[in-house]
Amino acid sequence: MAHGQLPNNSWQNDSAPLFTGLDLLLELKPLFIPLYATLVAVACTGNLFLILLIALTKKLHCTTNFLIGNLAAADFIMCLACVPLTVSYAFEVRGWLFGMFMCYFVTLMQAATVFVSVLSLTAIAIDRYVVVAYPIRRRISRRSCVCLVASIWLLSIMASVPTSLHTHYLDLNTIGHDMIICEEFWKHEERERLLYSCLMLLLSYVLPLLAVLVSFCAITYHLRRRNVPGAAYPCQDKWTKTKQKTFRVLTVSVVCFAICWLPLQVVNFIRDIDEEFAILDKRYVNVIQVSCHLIAMSSACYNPFIYASLHNKFWFHLSSYFYRKKKSSSIMSCKASRFNTCSTLADAPTGVSDKIALQMRVS
Repeated sequence: MAHGQLPNNSWQNDSAPLFTGLDLLLELKPLFIPLYATLVAVACTGNLFLILLIALTKKLHCTTNFLIGNLAAADFIMCLACVPLTVSYAFEVRGWLFGMFMCYFVTLMQAATVFVSVLSLTAIAIDRYVVVAYPIRRRISRRSCVCLVASIWLLSIMASVPTSLHTHYLDLNTIGHDMIICEEFWKHEERERLLYSCLMLLLSYVLPLLAVLVSFCAITYHLRRRNVPGAAYPCQDKWTKTKQKTFRVLTVSVVCFAICWLPLQVVNFIRDIDEEFAILDKRYVNVIQVSCHLIAMSSACYNPFIYASLHNKFWFHLSSYFYRKKKSSSIMSCKASRFNTCSTLADAPTGVSDKIALQMRVS
């Protein structure tokens, strides 16, 4: 998220009206900070709980749930490591206060976690199609799932490298401005910048929507074909409903992702083609971009609730987990009471202990 919305080389001109829209953004700081704090708290708690539930429940260890856990891990890392520093940068009049290394690291991780989420959603869509189209095929092993998750992270980091390479850490104190900038600038590379922006738009936004659309059409075709009388592989109603419900979870998650990220994608695209701020006024561009960033980051809050509300397995394993915990605590308390009774009998005088033991047998 850009702090000052500066065109390339404009920081070198002392007379340029720097950071025109920053005053309005700082006036709205009491509104945005509680919203961001709530977002980070809800997203971190929900995604961490989802990760632990999948990791600790062996019955949930399958390809789809591993990818769901990977999606939750990406959202957790983004909200914990990237969002607080980015928000601090947006509302701090002195600019970036976390050093040069964190400037490049946060830029890289924020782009990488977005790509991880996109690739995870795409992989889930493909996995759902394989399950429906080839139900008797053996699922991939846990080692293959680990390799798939590692590949998603590796590809995401590689795709985010150009963003990090074109990020600049600039100390404006040398030209009389008490501010440090951590921004993405493409000096004298306008064609490459537009090409990269369009490519990122396709990969980070259009790809998951297209994957789910194709998967939805293919799954619908296979289910209708199997339910035709006389088909070679008739499908049971219960199996069909289960697969349709699982795919509905994916569809809701991707639609939520698309709605949340659409405003920021549109604003970023406008800023890429409108360097002179003819479309977005400089006075409001900071507020608009922070608002769109808040909406985009809120997508990290919804996935735990989507999978918990639409997927019976998560509710079942969640309730069984707490039931086992409650049952084990009751057993421990029962054992503790028996131990206390035995110790009481052992410490009591001989005649008294016999009388207590007799009363316990009668009761």
